[in-house]
Amino acid sequence: MTLDGRERPATGEPQGTLVLLHGRGADEHALFPLLAALDRERRLRGLTPGGPLALPPGGRHWYRLAGIPTPDPDTFWPSFHALSELLDGVQAPIVLGGFSQGAVMSYALALGRGKDKRPAALLPLSGFMPRVDGLELDLSGLEGFPVAIAHGSLDPVISVKWSREARDALTAAGADVTYHEAPLPHTIDPAIVGVLREIVAARTTA
Repeated sequence: MTLDGRERPATGEPQGTLVLLHGRGADEHALFPLLAALDRERRLRGLTPGGPLALPPGGRHWYRLAGIPTPDPDTFWPSFHALSELLDGVQAPIVLGGFSQGAVMSYALALGRGKDKRPAALLPLSGFMPRVDGLELDLSGLEGFPVAIAHGSLDPVISVKWSREARDALTAAGADVTYHEAPLPHTIDPAIVGVLREIVAARTTA
């Protein structure tokens, strides 16, 4: 499977890659403006791939819903492998993030592919650490690994308890976790953008 999507080229020679994954029912355009907000100087190649599935109620999806925190494995794995191939083909350092389903895929890719393939930083927004048959999330060797988690405490789609659970697990594993929670529904809080920008800059500057 080959993924399509949008690209925001760097101004000059790219100093890394910023990959953002959209949520359920959205598409490759949804997080494209966030690339500019997180990398104002266009030092990085920015990518917003589109999910391969077209499912009700519309838009693009990374997997079929099968409960939380358990994505449908038959649709999850093709997306996981396609995104793995994408990440393996782009320039490091890589900062990986996403919203909702995109955050779920980001957790899986960053923690489920082995320590040697981890991105430079992880930015999961309003998601959860998935539990899928065959997926083992490796929380070893995470000392100092930067993770920025944000979630709305009023989220009716994915409960904030899942981000709290991820925060606690990653903090216990030694990761450098930045956690932001606000009284918002299922959305990205603009207040977190500046923090994310600082992490992107810090992890992609030689």
